[in-house]
Amino acid sequence: MSATTQPAPAHLSPPLFSAGNPALWVVVAAALVLSVVMGTRQTFGLYINPFSYDRGLPVTVIAFAIALHNLVWGFAQPFAGAAADRYGATPVVAFGAVTFAAGLGLAAVAPSGLLLVIGLGLLVGIGISCTSFGVVLASVGRVATPQQRSMAMGIASAGGSLGQVLLVPLAQMVREGAGVPVSLFVLAVIALAIAPAGLILDRGRKKSPASVTHAAAEPDTSSLKEVLALAGRHRGYRLLTIGFFTCGFQLAFIGTHLPGYLMLCHMPLGLGATALALIGLFNMAGSWGCGWLGGRFRQQYVLGWLYLIRSGAIAVFLALPTTGASVMVFAAVMGLTWLGTVPLTSGLVAKVFGTRHLGTLFGVCFLSHQLGSFLGAWLGGYMFDLTGSYSLVWGATVAAGVLAALLHFAIGDKPADASPGMLAAALS
Repeated sequence: MSATTQPAPAHLSPPLFSAGNPALWVVVAAALVLSVVMGTRQTFGLYINPFSYDRGLPVTVIAFAIALHNLVWGFAQPFAGAAADRYGATPVVAFGAVTFAAGLGLAAVAPSGLLLVIGLGLLVGIGISCTSFGVVLASVGRVATPQQRSMAMGIASAGGSLGQVLLVPLAQMVREGAGVPVSLFVLAVIALAIAPAGLILDRGRKKSPASVTHAAAEPDTSSLKEVLALAGRHRGYRLLTIGFFTCGFQLAFIGTHLPGYLMLCHMPLGLGATALALIGLFNMAGSWGCGWLGGRFRQQYVLGWLYLIRSGAIAVFLALPTTGASVMVFAAVMGLTWLGTVPLTSGLVAKVFGTRHLGTLFGVCFLSHQLGSFLGAWLGGYMFDLTGSYSLVWGATVAAGVLAALLHFAIGDKPADASPGMLAAALS
């Protein structure tokens, strides 16, 4: 790597929304895929009570199925990211879309808890790992310049929230009008429709002049084994990975159990779906805003404040009487902080380690997020069956957010030293 090579200045890079910028279409495709995938998984909380009442399944089993998809997603994400790094997004996204749809279809007709766990847990988890952040945002990161990367990832994540705004009410409407099986089959068909999007995402593998220039300034890691060893020894990467656990824990618990919690508070039946849709609506602004902030301030500091705001919002929501207005305000604040962690976290990984193995490195980090998601979704159901209340888990989401903030404020973002001496030390 030449010591005199510098990244292209921001004013020489084509505007992100210019038709001549290849990043534009990759961002659009990424937003489309994330919209369908993230929107669909946010509907799962709407099916807990119907599965319990109509099929006689314990809430713990249903919550375990939803929690398992988060866990499978997490363990499969590094492999999906590595496959996309090596072979491109096209085959990975296509495989993921088919597997995701198959899982939803199996859940639609599953007469037993075991089949529900296989469909909604195993198959859906594998499908999402191939069609979510570790694959699609890595494609965005490769084609965007360093100056535009955080913003591009934020816009892709924000566009992905459109699915939550549209698909949650759609699933609720179809479920009430035609039943649970038809509702899940409709979502399966929509999931299949994103299979060709990988063709557009792979435009990011054809480097633009700006990306060729900035690639030369990134750490020259010669193999996946070496960069994983380097990441394992990087204090900031370890703190980022540990802190990401909290994001998964908070989001999975709220996304899965908020509708049931509102029913316990004697709120109107459709308020849970409305709240989830509102979270998605405000997440569009929140993800864009976090991407914008990440391009202007140190990303770990933005993450720290995001976790503090989220924990504060939960604490205030629990302290005040539960009303329709308080639920709407809570959903709006949560939406502003919902998926803003993703472009900030992936952007920070790219800043420190470059984009060559971004899918894999973010996938490893995301595994921690999904361990938290598994615990948040499953523990909510377990504690409810055990105590009849969600209070203890709500309290845990507040405490975890404060801890995550402290961890992120301590992260260093200096680019990793990928010199032969450091790589040899990491492998020793």
